[in-house]
Amino acid sequence: MSRQANRGTESKKMSSELFTLTYGALVTQLCKDYENDEDVNKQLDKIVFSHFLPRGYNIGVRLIEDFLARSNVGRCHDFRETADVIAKVAFKMYLGITPSITNWSPAGDEFSLILENNPLVDFVELPDNHSSLIYSNLLCGVLRGALEMVQMAVEAKFVQDTLKGDGVTEIRMRFIRRIEDNLPAGEE
Repeated sequence: MSRQANRGTESKKMSSELFTLTYGALVTQLCKDYENDEDVNKQLDKIVFSHFLPRGYNIGVRLIEDFLARSNVGRCHDFRETADVIAKVAFKMYLGITPSITNWSPAGDEFSLILENNPLVDFVELPDNHSSLIYSNLLCGVLRGALEMVQMAVEAKFVQDTLKGDGVTEIRMRFIRRIEDNLPAGEE
C-alpha cells in the first residue's frame, strides 16, 4: 500500500517537472521567434502557440470546465470569495501551491497573490538580454481566461518576480466588471 501511494506522489512530481521543462522550452522558442520581450509577454498571456499547445488565456478558457467539474466549487458571491477559491483550491489543484492573498484595496476590487514558490520557474535563470521578459505571464492569462468564462472580467499582472531578484512572486488581480450573459431573445 505504501508503495502505491509513493508511486502516485512520484508520478505527480514527474508530471510537474515535465510541465515545467516543457513550458521552459516553449518560452525559449518564443524568445527566438519574437524580437522583443514585450511581444513574448503578450504571446504568453493570450494566444495560441500552435494548433496543439494553447497558452495563457486560451488555457484558462478550457481549464475552467475541468476545475468546476473536479473541485465541486459553486458560484462565488463576491471577489473575496473568488480570491479564496483561486488561491486555496485552483493553485493547489494545478500547481501544488497555495499562494497567500494580501494587499486588498479599500474598495475590495483588487488583491495580490503572493507565491513564495513558483513551480514554473524551477530550473530557470533569465539571460541578461531578456530582463523585461515576464516568464510566468502564462498564469495571468490563465486567470483572466478562466474568470471570463464565469462572467468576471479581471486584470492580472505581475508586480514582483523572483526571477528578477524580488523576494516573492506577486500577481496583482483587479476586478473590472461582471460580464452579463447575452442570451438570444426567448432563451433563459
